[in-house]
Amino acid sequence: MELLCVSQILFGEYNLKLTILNTREQKEIYGFLKEQWGFAEKLDYVFLLSAKDKIYISKKSVFDVDLDKLNISSVGMYFGEIDKGGLRLSIEGSQMIGPKASKGIVDVEEFSDWMSGDQIPCDEKLHSYVIVRCKKDFLGCGKAKEGKVLNYVGKVRRLH
Repeated sequence: MELLCVSQILFGEYNLKLTILNTREQKEIYGFLKEQWGFAEKLDYVFLLSAKDKIYISKKSVFDVDLDKLNISSVGMYFGEIDKGGLRLSIEGSQMIGPKASKGIVDVEEFSDWMSGDQIPCDEKLHSYVIVRCKKDFLGCGKAKEGKVLNYVGKVRRLH
């Protein structure tokens, strides 16, 4: 995904660049949310894009503070990542989008089925990113492929 640089925030010694996305660029993110999960609402956040196509979100009020005078390494919450297959939400991103999603949701019987890091079965027709849900809890996002959902839960967050 090629997004234009509108405004960049540099974080001192950490050399982390985040690009604040303008309205047109945010439309692409909302397009993924609508296409993949039927999510049609607007979020009251600023979207930030890292050099590695990771999406962060932050409240607009964060930018009322002079960030140059603070010793910080990042801004916002990790929301997801853009790749050639679409938008892959983080666990927190799936928890924000999931309750208002109308499609692209795969249910699991047990919380541990997903959080242990295992792949789970799904409909053979699915070939995109899906949100994984257990009852009313949204557990994350995975890639549906060949009748299973590939698990992206990080090793540190898995149940052992």
